[in-house]
Amino acid sequence: MSEFWKSRRVLVTGGNGFLGRVVVRLLRERGADVAAPRKADFDLTQPGRAEAMLAAHAPSHVIHLAARVGGIGYNQVAPAPLYLDNLMMGTHVIEACRAAGIEKTVLLGTVCSYPKFTPVPFRESSFWDGYPEETNAPYGIAKKALLIHAQVNAAQYGQKFAYLIPTNLFGPGDKFHPDVSHVIPALIKKCVEAKETGADKVHVWGTGTASREYLYVDDAAAAIVLAAEVHQSPEPLNLGTNREITIRETVETIARVVGFTGDLVWDSTKPDGQPRRRVDATNAEHALGWTAQMDFRKGLESTIAWYLANRTVAEQAP
Repeated sequence: MSEFWKSRRVLVTGGNGFLGRVVVRLLRERGADVAAPRKADFDLTQPGRAEAMLAAHAPSHVIHLAARVGGIGYNQVAPAPLYLDNLMMGTHVIEACRAAGIEKTVLLGTVCSYPKFTPVPFRESSFWDGYPEETNAPYGIAKKALLIHAQVNAAQYGQKFAYLIPTNLFGPGDKFHPDVSHVIPALIKKCVEAKETGADKVHVWGTGTASREYLYVDDAAAAIVLAAEVHQSPEPLNLGTNREITIRETVETIARVVGFTGDLVWDSTKPDGQPRRRVDATNAEHALGWTAQMDFRKGLESTIAWYLANRTVAEQAP
């Protein structure tokens, strides 16, 4: 294991969240001194708070994971704060890191930034080839704007970045409240509750034909820590598994693992979201020496086991 992180101080925004907790754990295992301030300490949407945060913790590296996120339903009802909060948080963090002379800033993009109709697998060269899928465009465009910010700051000031685009994340610690849950936790909750109540059917949004690519949270965290150490570029870098799975296959697998044996009823009046998603992670494999390790079904089993053991925490309102 690299000695790079020993005695270094790293600040992880969003370090108490789903992905952030795993990143913080990995960094501490590698000997880093990690700060993970909460929104109550520093609301990064507000001017001056990012500067105050860096002054309080004096890190060498900043990994910016704090975000306002949710599934299709949340994107439909709250597009304005999804756009503005993510744009402001990232903008303030980037500028504060520039002013403070931070050694490297790691930014997390989103697969939602890719054009609605992107050739599959998504390659970084297609990133600017069209408008994102409408239901998550505000969030995707806010994250895309941060890439431009990183690129111009790198060109003009020499500021150092890594910019990573993970595909759909899942795993223990995810959010299961219906207001903000993404596809896998939402489907797990539905199937578990249907089994417990003896229901003979589960209603699922869309047609089931859309596809997704799922990245286990520990795999994503490992890539982020590696990028913070070895990668330096303001160009986007995809993180994925190179496995595309339809929503229908996703929910059928979840139902089998949970033990729900009833019918799946598809509501085609609800949106499918982006028609297909699978990224080409070749550049990350070359740049980081990283590949995803977790088998999808084993990852689901771990996620479901965590949910069953931690339902009060998992279902907390945002």
